[in-house]
Amino acid sequence: SGQRSNEIARLRLGCIRWQHDGAPVAGNATQVLARDAVCLLDVPAHKTGTAFTKPVDPLLGQAINAWEALRPSQPKRTDRRTGEQVDYLFSYRARAISSGYINSSIIPMLCRKAGIPPTDIRGSITSHRARSTIASQLYNAKEPMTLFELQAWLGHRSPQSTQHYAKITPNALSRAYSEAGYFERNVRTIEVLVDRDAVASGTAAAGEPWQHYDLGHGYCTYTFFEQCQHRMACARCDFYTPKNSTKAQLLEAKGNLQKMAVSIPLTEDEQAAVADGQTAIDQLLAKLVDTPTPAGPTPREIEAPGTARLLPIVNVRQGKATQA
Repeated sequence: SGQRSNEIARLRLGCIRWQHDGAPVAGNATQVLARDAVCLLDVPAHKTGTAFTKPVDPLLGQAINAWEALRPSQPKRTDRRTGEQVDYLFSYRARAISSGYINSSIIPMLCRKAGIPPTDIRGSITSHRARSTIASQLYNAKEPMTLFELQAWLGHRSPQSTQHYAKITPNALSRAYSEAGYFERNVRTIEVLVDRDAVASGTAAAGEPWQHYDLGHGYCTYTFFEQCQHRMACARCDFYTPKNSTKAQLLEAKGNLQKMAVSIPLTEDEQAAVADGQTAIDQLLAKLVDTPTPAGPTPREIEAPGTARLLPIVNVRQGKATQA
């Protein structure tokens, strides 16, 4: 139930209620309940708040129903906290169990039956440890409870108390980081062609281009493309070759080309240029209009027809660097 030992000892007869499709279902130990049946536990007033109702596992409800069927008739007793005359659920021979009995007798007995030690590196296994464990599991589940939902389930008065129970597991933290997609949003993969002939012949050492970054609309032969400020908005400098040119066609016709992929980190402006279309590209171009290209002149100084548009990279994609 995830309750304090004092609250468990003070549970009252009839504290379990069943609901199915919004209608109560009578509790019966022999009845097979539908999988979507909701089991509700009525928790008495406790040290930090008033009485409340919470959902619990149906197995808990079935166990309590089984005990109620066997429980002998008992006289009412005075609730130590509220002063009411109540029928305690866990009462035998006119005596209610104490909260200490749960930790000193019941849990050690269950540990012996399960074949596990009653203590570990953190100390004795207690009902409070179970409460903390269940809270952490609910907070780190595949469909986790929010902090405020967990606060209501535990019966805390303030979320500050719940934070001590809501410990994030390494698996949940790893899953959250992965789903956040930080790496995928900030890194893109682009194809690069390596001219093995130029490398083998030595012409690459003499300054002949040997690697060509495929921008979709053309190729960039700038060796330090990853550091180029114009890489998401290609200004037509001397390093750029449009794909409709004879030079690009000759490059594509070469047989001794090695296709590879490299990952490049993107700035916020570059991410917008890749994802948001021409408006973001135009904004990026406006910022770079007076920034020198790798060839030297700025985009403002590069002569181009009035109808020409500086082209963005169009085929960058998400992924990890691979080698074909």
